[in-house]
Amino acid sequence: MLTIRREEPDDAEAIARVHVRGWQAAYAGIMPDEVLHRLNPAAWAQRRRDLGTADPEHPFVTLLAEVDGAVSGFTTFGPYRNNQDRGDLDHRYGEVVAMYVEPACWGTGAGRALLTAARADLAERGWTEYRLWVLADNTRARRFYERGGLSPDGEEATYPLPLSGGRGPVRLRELRYAARLDG
Repeated sequence: MLTIRREEPDDAEAIARVHVRGWQAAYAGIMPDEVLHRLNPAAWAQRRRDLGTADPEHPFVTLLAEVDGAVSGFTTFGPYRNNQDRGDLDHRYGEVVAMYVEPACWGTGAGRALLTAARADLAERGWTEYRLWVLADNTRARRFYERGGLSPDGEEATYPLPLSGGRGPVRLRELRYAARLDG
């Protein structure tokens, strides 16, 4: 049975594993293989702990989807990040910062349940509109968000993806999607 619950401090490793596997599956063919192969779940888990994402006072909330006690996906959301900067928050809008589901659980309803829960929490916190950024070439995610009621609002950005060996970053095009929460 699928359940949705809030992140706890001991969830960092499970979330990081889903996050890394999600990147590796969703971004294959979009990001260079060298980037996807070097992803380290232990380092991503430590980054979550360092950011304090499970702290109830943190401005962003992470919800987990679980099936039979195993984390199958997560979403992180909160106030909108101007220029995608966690230090420059615009409290007029909500934002889904991340949403990843274990690739083996794609199509099971976990992503839809997470998006529904995030929308409800954002609305409960008083936002009437929310936004998110998605890689332009990630057609699967774009279809998912469009089925969830979001649509591109015309804003674009470039996601600089660092490469090893001192090479300049790969620049990936992102699109901003938006939707109302009060309608």
